[in-house]
Amino acid sequence: MGIDRTEYRQRRERVMEKIGNGTAIIRSAPMAVMHNDVEYTYRQDSDFFYMTGFNEPDAVAVLAPHHPEHRFILFVQPKDPEKETWTGYRYGVEGAKEVFGADEAYPISELDEKLPQYLEKADRIYYHLGRDKTFNAKILDHWQRLIATFPRRGTGPVALEDTDFVLHPMRLVKSEAELATLRTATAISAEAHNRAMEFTRPGHYEYQIQAEIEHTFRLQGGMGPAYPSIVASGANACILHYINNDRQVRENELLLIDAGCAYDYYNGDITRTFPVSGKFTPEQKTIYEIVLNAQLKAIEAVKAGNPYHQFHDTAVRVLVEGLMDLGLLAGDIEEIITEEKYKPFYMHRTGHWLGLDVHDAGNYKVNAETWQSLQPGHVLTVEPGIYIAPDIKPAEGQPEVPEKWRGIGIRIEDDVLVTADGNEVLTAAVPKRVEDIER
Repeated sequence: MGIDRTEYRQRRERVMEKIGNGTAIIRSAPMAVMHNDVEYTYRQDSDFFYMTGFNEPDAVAVLAPHHPEHRFILFVQPKDPEKETWTGYRYGVEGAKEVFGADEAYPISELDEKLPQYLEKADRIYYHLGRDKTFNAKILDHWQRLIATFPRRGTGPVALEDTDFVLHPMRLVKSEAELATLRTATAISAEAHNRAMEFTRPGHYEYQIQAEIEHTFRLQGGMGPAYPSIVASGANACILHYINNDRQVRENELLLIDAGCAYDYYNGDITRTFPVSGKFTPEQKTIYEIVLNAQLKAIEAVKAGNPYHQFHDTAVRVLVEGLMDLGLLAGDIEEIITEEKYKPFYMHRTGHWLGLDVHDAGNYKVNAETWQSLQPGHVLTVEPGIYIAPDIKPAEGQPEVPEKWRGIGIRIEDDVLVTADGNEVLTAAVPKRVEDIER
């Protein structure tokens, strides 16, 4: 494991300081069924994993800082040799205490019986109402029962608050151990992209290139893809989340690859676009250099103290200027940006938080008017693009797009750490300048 047990304990202590006399309840992720009785590879809920490091389903973590004996409680699947023969080893109740540091642990079947003792002296419950409606109903039922008895007891939770607002600001700032794990995830991701560039030739199928990428992930110790790998040739690159990966790549086309490795639950997220035949056509090179310039300028804006939106705004302005120079946008630049007339070419934001989740936890805005300020330890993606679909429809009043530009889709994405004196591009090992990727 990349994260030491001490760090998990410190995280729980910080949460318990924040919730005071409350009780926090965090639910594990459920098993997901692929088909009939075949399940997907289990992936723990990120908040649950962040607090416990425990990687089994059907578990509940409870933090009760006000309890005289048990502050961290785990409800888990008990040991069962017969079931473990089929589905793998379980830590069980004793392992939950000995290995994961729980003050007390119970079989998950005893949750309804044991949970009230950790709620009845709390002034509020912290719980995220997630997708498991049955479990949501269970927690709400406990809360309603305690509210009903409040008049005669004088204690109990009078409010329900979302754990997201406690946990997610913590998750935004990565520790040294988290950064070490992220560096491994991004290094493996980078190696896979470099392998894909080396392997790609006209005549290969997108899925063959995908196989080279994901083979590298597993070969180097990764858990596998952080998300469905995008290997998009030609006009497929204009589909933002294209995952069919079944087309044969052709000469004089571009190949857009958006793929990242998951390593110990932390994720890389890289996009590169390069010429299948080794050389850009003049039109491809022109669009590519606009996107690259936008990305480089946006990365410069990733520094502590800057508002989160600044790197996006920087990228948008560079993209719009480039498209105006080509005659693909026309008019007043401020009007084009304000009225988002560039959106047919660039329809997404320039980045997102990165960590335990690919689109990681954490707010982008403090309130309706104020953006989050970047600070050391934040990790985010910077990924501008231009997508000129074959059937692109320009915004009202904008020029028609000549045929020579249609079908070009380009995105360039890196993972960037905010540091005290600027930033560090964690994925710099993958080339992106024209002279470095042409062959």
